[in-house]
This record gives sequence, structure tokens and C-alpha cells, in this order.
Amino acid sequence: MELSPSSTVLFLLLVLFGAAAQESPRLPAAEQEAAYAALESINSGVDWRFLYPDDLCLSGPHGLLCDLFSDPSDSSGAVPHIVELNFGFVSDFSSNPPCGPNASISPVLLSAASSFPFLRKLFYYNCFAASRSPLPTRPWSLPASLEELVLIQNPSLVGRIPPSVGDLPRLRRLVVSGTGVSGTIPDEIGDLPDLEQLVLSRSRFRGPVPSGLGRCSALKILDLSANRLSGRVPAELGRLARLVKLDLSSNRISGPIPARLGRLSRLEFLDLSNNRLTGGVPTALGEMRGLKEVYLSGNPGLGGRIPEIWEGLGGILGIGMSGLGLTGNIPGSMGVFLGNLCYLALDNNLLEGELPDQLKRLEASAKEINLANNSLAGRIPFSAGFVDRMRGKLKLTGNPKLCVEEEESGAFVVLLHFGL
Repeated sequence: MELSPSSTVLFLLLVLFGAAAQESPRLPAAEQEAAYAALESINSGVDWRFLYPDDLCLSGPHGLLCDLFSDPSDSSGAVPHIVELNFGFVSDFSSNPPCGPNASISPVLLSAASSFPFLRKLFYYNCFAASRSPLPTRPWSLPASLEELVLIQNPSLVGRIPPSVGDLPRLRRLVVSGTGVSGTIPDEIGDLPDLEQLVLSRSRFRGPVPSGLGRCSALKILDLSANRLSGRVPAELGRLARLVKLDLSSNRISGPIPARLGRLSRLEFLDLSNNRLTGGVPTALGEMRGLKEVYLSGNPGLGGRIPEIWEGLGGILGIGMSGLGLTGNIPGSMGVFLGNLCYLALDNNLLEGELPDQLKRLEASAKEINLANNSLAGRIPFSAGFVDRMRGKLKLTGNPKLCVEEEESGAFVVLLHFGL
């Protein structure tokens, strides 16, 4: 029987694909088995072996990624290895293998130095939310190739991060956020020379912020917010010349803000709010010329006056200094130099005196100004048009000595009532 031209083409394609499949290098059997074990640990209700019976590097689930590595002992000269394991549904655009209600971390993963010798990324999202899932108590044995270890939104994940986490020379991201992980933060994290992002937030870490973190010279993001950390802000953090974000908010940190933080010339985001800091707002903040947002609110013992530090900080977009026990006047220089300011919160302090006329310059950029509950007096410098535009975003209540005039503008009169 003679084949039609279209049938001939289809036949040749099938032959070519079959030959390619036979010649394609295969994932080592031990690594394939370890991957099945990892998948079964996150969701035992799925028959992973039935769904993916072939080489997982050729036809595995979405969150499992492979790469080729040279191997002179193999006939093809290259062997595939698993480089990423991503577990937990994130979105329709990133459909990682879903986790079941009894998910756990497979022992093969935290001894992945032998199971997955080329692993670069290990990612769990919202996998441990139902039943309690402890981290292994023994030291972790992760591969030296690991660059990202990410555990996000896993509230039932408990245990501690062991000191052996400092044995990962290529680690760039360490994220443990929204978990039940507790204990102290290992000082050995300071031994990670390539670490760029350290996020240990919304968990149960306690004890001091390790001074050893000052050795992480590549660090760009340091977020230890919403834990139970105590002690002082280590002055050694001032060594982190590449730091862009520093967030130590919502802890129990006490003492003064170190002047050495002023060396962080690339810092854009600083949040030390809701702690127990004392010693006033440091003038060293004025040396952070890259600063865009600074939040110190909720440190009632900080006290002192608002320093004259704003001349070189024209890039600031947000300032939060509520409930600090601040005294004295609001500096007019804030209106002169902060031409990009969108958010200003100085409420619930002990500020007094007249509002400087220079604050009127903030009208061009401001989206919210809160000066409520102080002892401010005198005339309000803002225009009626600005007050009308801001409405509830301009908060001046609780300042009984502030006075306001009726202003006519066209056919309407703007009456301002600030809790008088």
C-alpha cells in the first residue's frame, strides 16, 4: 500500500521524535525516585507515578525544572539534573504541584546534598497550613549549589533554623515568612557571602538580631519584621553597604538607633516601627541620601525633637513618626526640601508651636498628612482647595489651639472644623 504524502510526513516525524526520545539523556534513577518521594510528601492523595511515569525532566509537573550538566562518562556527554523544586499553588500562571492537607517536608529534601546534588531552588508556598509540620531537628545537608530556600505562608511549619544553614556558600535568598518557625536566628547566616535577600518575617523568632549579619556584604534586603526579637539594633548593620531595605518593625527591640546606620547610603526603605526604641530620631538619618521611606511610629519612648536633617533627603516619599513622644516645633525645612513627599504622619506626639508656612509647599505632592493629637497652635497654612481635595486625608483634629479662617472660593465657602 502506497502512503499519501501527508501520511509519509507524519510517519517520518514520529520516527524522528521516537529516535530523539531514545537518544535524550535521562534523569538518574536515584534522583527520579527522590523526586517522587518529595512529591508524595507534599500530597499523598495524588498518584504522581501514574501521572508522570516517564522521565520527570522530559514530562514532569510544572514546578520541577531540570538543566543539563556535562558528564564525560555519559555517552551523550550531558546528563539532566533537577535544579528547581517549587511546591504549592501560587496562581494560574504558576501552577506548581498543589499541596495536600497532610503535607510534610520529605527527609530527602533536607538531605538533598545526595538526593539532588545540583538543586538551586527549593520553594514551598502555603503547603503547611492545616496539620503541624515540624522541620527536622538534625542538621540540614543541603547541596552547596542551592541559591534559593523559600518557605512562604506556611503557618503550621514549626521548628528552628539550624546553624548548618551557614554552610551554603551560594545561597542568595533565604525566605521564611508567615510560619510558626521559632528559636533564635543563627549567627552563622553571617557566613553566607552571596546572600542578597534575608526575609525571616511574620514568624516566631526570638532573641537578638545577630550582629553577624553585618558580615553579609552582598545583602540588599533584610526583613525581620513581626517576630519576637529583642535586644538592640546591631551597629554592625551599618556595614551593609548594598542594603536597600531594612525592616525590623513589630518586634521588642530596645535602645537607641545606631548612628552607624547613617552609612547605609543606598538604603531606600527603613522601618523600625512598633518597637521599644529610645534616644530620639538620630541625625544620622540625614546621611541616607537614597532614602525614600522611613517609618519609626509606635516607639513611644523615642522622644526628642524632629532633627534638621532634610536638606539632602529630597527623594523621600513617606515619613511615619506617629506616637514617638516628639516635642518642639515642626521644622519648616520639611516643607522646603521634601518636594516629593506623599505621606507624612506626625500624629499623637507632643509637638507644639505654629505650623510653618513652608508646609504649604507639600500641597503639590502630598496624598496624606496626619498631624492629629498634638499641641499645635496658630493659623493653618494650607489652601482651601488643598483641604477640599484631601478631605479625610488631612488630619488635624486634637489640636484645639489651631485656628482657621473662612475662605471664599467662587460660589462656595470652605469651612474647616478640626475638632474645635
